[in-house]
Amino acid sequence: MNVAVISDIHANLPALSEVLAAIDEAGVEEIWCLGDAVGYGADPGACLDLLVERCDVCLAGNHDLAALGEIEISSFSPSAATAARWTRTALGDEGLAQLASLGDPATEREGIGLYHASPRDPIWEYVVDSEQAEDCLSVQEQRVALVGHSHIALYFTRVDELARMTSVLAPDGTDLRMNVGQWLANPGSVGQPRDGDPRAAWMELETESMRARFHRVEYPVETAAEAIREAGLPGHLADRLFQGH
Repeated sequence: MNVAVISDIHANLPALSEVLAAIDEAGVEEIWCLGDAVGYGADPGACLDLLVERCDVCLAGNHDLAALGEIEISSFSPSAATAARWTRTALGDEGLAQLASLGDPATEREGIGLYHASPRDPIWEYVVDSEQAEDCLSVQEQRVALVGHSHIALYFTRVDELARMTSVLAPDGTDLRMNVGQWLANPGSVGQPRDGDPRAAWMELETESMRARFHRVEYPVETAAEAIREAGLPGHLADRLFQGH
């Protein structure tokens, strides 16, 4: 099966729209979303509508849970906390009910682990270095797992328990064969990339051959940024979209 894996949309409608168009061109059979539909961006309702309609799997991320009031936002940055509170109001009762319909932050599909953050902490842990990934690979039940949350397109692999961990950033065009060994891969962020590339990120996965291809998509960043400013959200949430960090 050919699958599109997306994550961390963060209410960025222009980015999500362009990624879904690219996914349609690729002719995938399913779309898996690893969470954080909302937060930071100015179009939570429209993004939720698209995700609920299009995704076969859609996990809840920490920003989704914060908007629902299911987790505390005391550990959020001031701007993230402001965005979470704004999102609650913007969605209203109907939108919050739709947000609450998203799946748990951890699940499995086609034998592949799907986690918003990490296999050992599906809500909060940022897997950004080899030491963290080593621990996650040791506890994950699946040979291959996919994570989001860090907004960085990258992958970690260990051929066997005696082999050294390999961690690599995954820029546009990265092509992997994950048919041997253990893997932990992050498709990057659709709506808030933080790996130095402001383009929206997604990953294509063939579940039989376990071939993964990382993609980046141009989108009208200014449109998304202007929507953030018009909503009265913190201005740096708009500015950072142009830098990809």
